[in-house]
Amino acid sequence: MTTYRPGDSKREEFRKYLEKAGVLDALTKILVALYEEPEKPNDALDFLKAHMGQSGPDTADVESLRLQVSELMQKVERLQDENRELKAKVQMENPEVEPSAEN
Repeated sequence: MTTYRPGDSKREEFRKYLEKAGVLDALTKILVALYEEPEKPNDALDFLKAHMGQSGPDTADVESLRLQVSELMQKVERLQDENRELKAKVQMENPEVEPSAEN
């Protein structure tokens, strides 16, 4: 006869959580892929790490975002230059106005 241990319910809750989140399926798929590898890798942990990230962002999306970041950084630089020029112009027109420390 088995005895009930309080830790069993926590384990069961955690297992259900992992199953609901899809973690168990993902791990199972990766382990099956490792099992089906004709030549087993020297480092199984590296294999797992490499295959865990497969569902990450699409490379096209990443490239698109990098391009967008680059364009926005150039725009920020242009606007900062324009801001400095306008502040200098205002300072020339109104020399009694203290230049602000902002930039």
